[in-house]
Amino acid sequence: MTKPLIETKAFTATRNACKLCAPLGASMAFKGIQGCVPIIHGSQGCSTYVRRYLISHFKEPVDIASSNFSEESTIFGGGPNLKKTLENVGNQYKPVSIGISTTCLSETIGDDVPHILKEFRNEIPELASVGIAHAATPSYCGTHVDGFHQAVVSIINQLAGTAEKNEKIVLLPGLLSPADYRYLKEIFDDLGIEATFVPDLSETLDNPHWDEYKRIPDGGTTPEELMQLGGAKCYLQFGEVLNSGMVANAVKKKNINTPGAALENKFGMPGATIGLPFGINATDRMFEIIEKMTGKTISEKYEKERGRLVDAYTDGHKYVFGKRAVIYGEEDFVIGLTEFLTEIGVEPVIIASGGESNHFRDALKSRIHSKHDPHIMKGADFEDIAEVCRQVKPDIMIGHSKGYYIARELEIPLIRVGFPIHDRLGGQRVLHVGYEGAHRLFENIANALIEYKQEHSPVGYKYM
Repeated sequence: MTKPLIETKAFTATRNACKLCAPLGASMAFKGIQGCVPIIHGSQGCSTYVRRYLISHFKEPVDIASSNFSEESTIFGGGPNLKKTLENVGNQYKPVSIGISTTCLSETIGDDVPHILKEFRNEIPELASVGIAHAATPSYCGTHVDGFHQAVVSIINQLAGTAEKNEKIVLLPGLLSPADYRYLKEIFDDLGIEATFVPDLSETLDNPHWDEYKRIPDGGTTPEELMQLGGAKCYLQFGEVLNSGMVANAVKKKNINTPGAALENKFGMPGATIGLPFGINATDRMFEIIEKMTGKTISEKYEKERGRLVDAYTDGHKYVFGKRAVIYGEEDFVIGLTEFLTEIGVEPVIIASGGESNHFRDALKSRIHSKHDPHIMKGADFEDIAEVCRQVKPDIMIGHSKGYYIARELEIPLIRVGFPIHDRLGGQRVLHVGYEGAHRLFENIANALIEYKQEHSPVGYKYM
């Protein structure tokens, strides 16, 4: 009998949400545009929170400006604060573009950001050439991933231009690691396909060592690429839930107001939307879609990667088969991990996300092939996850650092993936996508289980 979907309890305050704030995700998306400085339109504490999370995960300096609301601006409006912030950022950073994300406070008082920007351009004409995108990202109606996709929609709608038709593909990877972005770029380069990534986090949040501090890091989707975006042949978008968790999109229709939908609406661009390419089956689907779009077939390099992955599955199957896992994180990420774990024989017993879209459970149905129905938790709180964990007694947890205290209590391994990873080095370089990402993740899981068994064995041994 299928277990009911576990809903969030009616707390007066969330104890430990399994999500982060929408402006944080929006700031990450804006960081993927070349020469862009993110501004958070709200209180100073919001930008401090965002900087702290991003710096701790990426181990990079991350400048996030703030309009610095006070009691006065809360009552009379934040327009003057935002104009002054734009002027300061424009004069000090000399940005090519600026990305504004609104907070709960500025959205609640109803600041009219488009009108404020129109006044700003009239009052400070010397900064009128700076491209400005703004996204409505109050955290009371979305997660950090919703904020990320909302920002990408605003980039497309407000900064992208038309151009002559060309053979380029627009790739909308979503909130993945810089290592994932670099790997995806390598795939397109190897296949001889021109692709524009929106955004492009491959360098901006994982730069090499600098001799001198750079206020704006290198990399990102260039202004030229954005201005030519409308001429692309088609788009490929990763994710199924995407930003449907925002209240504005809380309807049964999927993919409304997604980045892909923005390209369709603005430019009439055709495209495809698929789940995150985690594991063999999902990566196969990605290559099949790319082949249909471009006529380019998978190269020998990736055939060999796939073959090595199948070999690894064969070698390690006996160590992972039947193990019981807890998966948590943002919705599309968890959906992709669920398919991957089912593929390798691991049994998901708890599947949890802080997102609250209406598509989470439906998207999971086709991925779950288990003897026992898992506990599926939307709008999850880590305290709720911990309570269920004590009942089902899993063998392993897979997710980001915020779940560590549960793994510590249960004395089981935690495989760190996704965002944020605060208690280990290299969170920005964790590879999740493609055959190579699946290979690394599979061996990390298998080795963690082997190590756990070895450490808890009454007899020391050096061979498996």
